Amino acid sequence: MGEQSHRRVLSFVVRHAWLSMRAAIGAELEEFGLTVPQFATLMIVGQSPGISVAQLARLVGSSRQAANEMLAALERDGLILRAPHATDRRTHQLSLTELGHARYEDALPAVRRREAELEAGLTEEQCEAAFAWLSAMSNARQEAGRN
Repeated sequence: MGEQSHRRVLSFVVRHAWLSMRAAIGAELEEFGLTVPQFATLMIVGQSPGISVAQLARLVGSSRQAANEMLAALERDGLILRAPHATDRRTHQLSLTELGHARYEDALPAVRRREAELEAGLTEEQCEAAFAWLSAMSNARQEAGRN
């Protein structure tokens, strides 16, 4: 096996790719005062207004406590609003403020540009295949978590 055996463990390669991409995207987001998880939160809440903290935590892959801490910073910066749920007093619904929408829209081109640079050595078919495979893996994991 030796030193090279880790290269044949798919989860290790995916983790390494994720960490590399996260660092590259994180560097782009610094200009906008955002971290990668904060950007992901703005994206998800923007796409699903009214989402709960628990739902958000599942989607960003964090604990509810970690999501609440991140949301506190976004709320303090005026990017996110938490409102009590109409029928469940234990739940808060999340939405973006106008500033949150604007910050996301300002940062999105930089993220897309950096992703395009990272994908420059791949064909369109390779990018589509990677996206489809990663999406399928994510969906399979979510389904397994429900069972």
